[in-house]
Amino acid sequence: MAYVLGRGSLAKLTGVHPDMVRVIKRAIEITPVDFQVLEGVRTMARQKQLVAQGASTTMRSRHLTGHAVDVIPLIDGKVSWHWPHYYPLAEAIKKAASELGVVIEWGGDWTSFKDGPHWQLPWAKYPA
Repeated sequence: MAYVLGRGSLAKLTGVHPDMVRVIKRAIEITPVDFQVLEGVRTMARQKQLVAQGASTTMRSRHLTGHAVDVIPLIDGKVSWHWPHYYPLAEAIKKAASELGVVIEWGGDWTSFKDGPHWQLPWAKYPA
């Protein structure tokens, strides 16, 4: 089944680095799991709120510079926070990045603070 990004997801890609946008647009074409973009560029106020809630651990988020997106799987049209739904989605996003020659990092691969929805362009290759 082929999926497409909705208007809301496309709007949330506004201001995001073009390489990340290309990866997400390619990923929706090849994913076995529908998804939506939850968040792209983030304000400092929003980042402070997320750190205060424990949903983020840094004030140096790649979201602040447009180098990160949060993507969430949709199962039967509904947002899912269930970890097993992230793995096929992660596979599609990693494949899209590989096809496009874009280096990408997934928060689900982190060891200290696992963040399933989070995708970012690495600091080393994409300094802010």
